[in-house]
Amino acid sequence: MSTPKTLLVATDGQAVLRSHDDGTTWRRIRVDQDLEFDDTVRCLLPDPRMPQAVFAGAETGLFRTEDCGTNWHRIDCQLNSYAVWRLVADAGNPDMMYAGTGSPSRAIFFRSDDGGRRWERTSLEMPAKCLGVSRPRILTIAIDPENARDVWVGVEEGGLFRSRDGGDSWKRIDANRAGQVRNSDVHSIVILPGTPKTVLVMVVNAVYSSTDDGETWSEMSPREKWGLYYSRVLARKPGSDREVFMGIGDGTPGSTALFLRSSDRGASWLPIPFPQQPNSVIWTIGTNPADPNVVLAGTKYGHLFRSIDGGISWRKEWREFSEITETTWIPAVPTNGGAEHAHP
Repeated sequence: MSTPKTLLVATDGQAVLRSHDDGTTWRRIRVDQDLEFDDTVRCLLPDPRMPQAVFAGAETGLFRTEDCGTNWHRIDCQLNSYAVWRLVADAGNPDMMYAGTGSPSRAIFFRSDDGGRRWERTSLEMPAKCLGVSRPRILTIAIDPENARDVWVGVEEGGLFRSRDGGDSWKRIDANRAGQVRNSDVHSIVILPGTPKTVLVMVVNAVYSSTDDGETWSEMSPREKWGLYYSRVLARKPGSDREVFMGIGDGTPGSTALFLRSSDRGASWLPIPFPQQPNSVIWTIGTNPADPNVVLAGTKYGHLFRSIDGGISWRKEWREFSEITETTWIPAVPTNGGAEHAHP
């Protein structure tokens, strides 16, 4: 028997939609909650401490559900006036959390040591305006699996940064010279433990790899290999130190996309066909350590695909969405079935 699952899709304009019945029906959140049913939600983070709980970063602050997405409450904290674009928690100590904010608010890196109840602003802060996207946003945060205080941060558009002390101090990594990450428009970061530890950094038009702790970098161009220039998202397969997923496309939002899978720490990539051509760039890849083989991939314009064999084969979900910002799933369903607001 398969594990009961709740599938979650964050959107730009319909908050978080959810399915408790393997995608047969989908439900919007009810009205008159702290999280409005038509909010813009930028990111989702399953709480490693509680299977039914999920954090949501929205344009109006930080929210949490403890009943599989049925009811949401605001975490009244220092993030109230910020748009939260990225949330991560340390796998070994989930009380250690990091958050990145951004457009339309200021792009700032925050940290929490009590599971997200209280947050502290750090010194990593972007200018109010930047080239390329007008107002920068922290799109990606990666925690070294072997050291929760070793944190990498990528900003669209603002650069690649690293802190070895949990955010007390920062070093900028990107630099416009050979052997370095030569683009400040950073979209995704993955850290693969092992020997040697591998750091993968995706910028808007390239993927960089380092095996010497970020001292030097090799560059791979998706345009040269697959004819698609826009690099959007990387995701590590949970529990693996070798398998990585990648989503690219022909622009943002674009009109097509390609999913790729690596089983050798990003040294080579295998394109994996979807049963239907995606209608825009792959914007998000969702996983959960409860079953590393269940993977979700969402396009910017609302296509949702699912794999149950670790990204080797895929099916398209029948339901299509408004603009997808994040996808994930949790190994639980609500005790009451979450029956309100079902949309078959």
